[in-house]
Amino acid sequence: MDVERANAARIYDYFLGGAHHFEADRVQAERILAGNPDMAHTCRANRSYLGRVVRWCTAHGYDQFLDLGSGIPTVGNVHEIAPDARVAYVDVEPVAVEYARELTAGLDTVTVVQADLTVPHQVLEAVGGHLDLRRPVVVLAIAVLHFVDDDIAAILGTYRDATVGGSVLAISHGSADHDEPALAARTRAIQEGYRTSASPVHLRDRSDLARAVAGYDLVEPSMVDVVAWPEPTGEEAVGAYALVGRKV
Repeated sequence: MDVERANAARIYDYFLGGAHHFEADRVQAERILAGNPDMAHTCRANRSYLGRVVRWCTAHGYDQFLDLGSGIPTVGNVHEIAPDARVAYVDVEPVAVEYARELTAGLDTVTVVQADLTVPHQVLEAVGGHLDLRRPVVVLAIAVLHFVDDDIAAILGTYRDATVGGSVLAISHGSADHDEPALAARTRAIQEGYRTSASPVHLRDRSDLARAVAGYDLVEPSMVDVVAWPEPTGEEAVGAYALVGRKV
């Protein structure tokens, strides 16, 4: 466990008001806040979006969730929102995995796997005994893909190909591709704030994100800020796009 360099999962926990972070994470978080004082709002907005996605999915009959980059447990975990569903949490960060296992100990409907989401075959093998891939699965990648410096279209394509028709993909992703210059600038400030951490941010534009969800029919309102899915919440936009799609 590297506690000398700030880590995205622990920084996220700090912004959400959690307690599972170290001095390096707190220092890095304050640097990020210096560039974008709204960063805590951004993290809370992503967490609220996760809750709305899960509730939308359960309302439409989905009962299996694969949460990639699930992070350190905090308020509004998937298994709490959908207690009757089978949930597989996946994260590469040891602290996140340790606390997730403690939180879900004794829950037969939940498994926690330490794995790298960028190696889909390993993830799918690890969760294959818990999730029934012959039935629709909701794949969640919330506020995590902008920490991936690989071809996310290829990565997500592997998860898509491993799931049956009707399965769902839900992502949120930071971007500086906005019509409002001030919003784009705030998002670039977040990227700069993470630059020296163990988890630098890689912003992508709208065309990149559209390619990443190829093979899915996007649920209306298509690609919008996380605070506007599935309908506007009235909150200020945070610069992260929400995309939810059903596999064709």
